[in-house]
Amino acid sequence: MGLAPLVLAAAAVAGVLLTGHDGHRAHGPGALPEAHAAVVRHSRAAMRRPGARPAQRITSVGPFHVNALALSSLSGSRCQKPAPPAPERVIRHRQWLTGVSITEYYPAPERWFIGRRVAAPGLSGSYAADWLYSARGLAMEGSGVDRRGRPVHIAELGSTGWVNLGGSPTVPVCLGKWSDGFPVWLRGGWRNAHGAVTFPLAGGSWANGAGVRTHPYGGVTFAAGSALPLRYYHSIAVDPHLIPLRSRVYVPAYRGLGGGWFVAQDTGGAIRGRHIDVYRPPPARPSDLGRYMTNQRILVVPPG
Repeated sequence: MGLAPLVLAAAAVAGVLLTGHDGHRAHGPGALPEAHAAVVRHSRAAMRRPGARPAQRITSVGPFHVNALALSSLSGSRCQKPAPPAPERVIRHRQWLTGVSITEYYPAPERWFIGRRVAAPGLSGSYAADWLYSARGLAMEGSGVDRRGRPVHIAELGSTGWVNLGGSPTVPVCLGKWSDGFPVWLRGGWRNAHGAVTFPLAGGSWANGAGVRTHPYGGVTFAAGSALPLRYYHSIAVDPHLIPLRSRVYVPAYRGLGGGWFVAQDTGGAIRGRHIDVYRPPPARPSDLGRYMTNQRILVVPPG
């Protein structure tokens, strides 16, 4: 999914999508995504709460690479409880749906990432650590394309959760807001002398100070191939409590792309209620997080 104004989050990513950890995007049946990568669209500059340690210097990267730690350490949220969900009923008959928000997601390309290559449980070979475990990579998006162009996906997210830049646990609490700032990494991995998240770089140094300790990932595993037979600008993620899987969905805003018809094939923890997520090709640059639209109208044609 892409970058744009404010993003709905709470798999919100999705949650990034997230996907099996109540954290988005390990999409698909059995996955419980927690936050879509779109969750991070709105905060690139590091922020810190009064009295906190000064932000550590984080290695900068070029426009064609992801700085996995360059996210806000605070969400700026005063919302400590999720808003009560609007009552919705599963659509059983052909129906126009109004007030729909639309975001986009895509498989995360490993070529954007700068971490040292490490072993990945469930896969042969080695892969960029930040591609595997950061909130901009596979752990949040659920699927990706390795440096050789091969599809890879999250198989299990185990018992882990998310941490912010400072290394503290954070969970989605309401639309676009997290309990202790946006997530940057799964709960495992490296920590520097201050307890903040860091990771080794491909060039031999560290992204945010040398790692002095590591934490386990709690059963995270990966698998080759795609978890679902998704197609660009054809597949969408939906909330199945509102839009049944396998529904055909017409989106007028996308009528210039394949006629605007999609199939509901995916789910995500950040996709709740009147929110659909359009599967699209990876953009040229990681700063492009795609379209974000609100108050859209779509036509839902349930299966059968």
